[in-house]
Amino acid sequence: MAGTLYLCATPIGNLEDITLRALRVLRESDVIAAEDTRNSIRLLNHFQIKTPMTSYHEYNKIDKAYQLVEQLKAGKNIALITDAGTPGISDPGEELVSICYEEGIAVTALPGACACIAALTMSGQKTRRFAFEAFLPGDKKERAEVLKEMEKETRTLIVYEAPHRLCRTLHDLYETLGDRSVTVCRELTKKFEEKRKTTLLAAEEYYRKEAPRGEFVLVIEGKSRREIFREEAQAWEAIRIEDHVAKYEAQGLDRKAAMKAAAKDRGISKRDVYAALLLAEENP
Repeated sequence: MAGTLYLCATPIGNLEDITLRALRVLRESDVIAAEDTRNSIRLLNHFQIKTPMTSYHEYNKIDKAYQLVEQLKAGKNIALITDAGTPGISDPGEELVSICYEEGIAVTALPGACACIAALTMSGQKTRRFAFEAFLPGDKKERAEVLKEMEKETRTLIVYEAPHRLCRTLHDLYETLGDRSVTVCRELTKKFEEKRKTTLLAAEEYYRKEAPRGEFVLVIEGKSRREIFREEAQAWEAIRIEDHVAKYEAQGLDRKAAMKAAAKDRGISKRDVYAALLLAEENP
């Protein structure tokens, strides 16, 4: 019988955050596939785990995935871990999982530490709906495209960042999103854990003066629907009501439906639209 791939979450700082189930699976697996064996050996030594390790990282994630799948087909159980947190969440893992599904290999997850969730829950921002963006792209064009997509996102946004790029990222977010509320989290679960609930501009100004240290998670307020509606309504105000209605009629709506759609866009009543149309007919 084929083996199972276990996605094992490991601590993001505090070693006490590993689960009993993860410790058992790490001990009982035939192989541990680790993002960086030099980093993971400290974790394994701390818990006296002697399971053999092999490297699985960003630069061998495809070729090595097929090698691991062959071992799984041969009946070996493999535990996948990253340097910290949950495999597949801004870390190697999703390609291996996808190939396992293609090859009919069983995959299961052992829940545990995850920096984006830890930061979100303690951020003081809205938690019901959120979008995880991980690290923003380094490529200038791609970065601009992603930021543009984020501009009208109504869900809470979560972004990872390294200390040496933090100020640039805060600046780019401020330039694109405006001065949104943000909770800047760093060194989560560690001795010097810090949460700073502020604004994007104030955060940039602070870290221009205070050198950023540690790994950061930014939890950013989503854009309010009310603000989006107001901006759209203001944009429509630049168009005459009769042209607005004509636009919908050109799309195939009858006069009544076109008036209703235009009224909704502009945040006014259908009666107001009708009055404007009458006035336009009287004063062509």
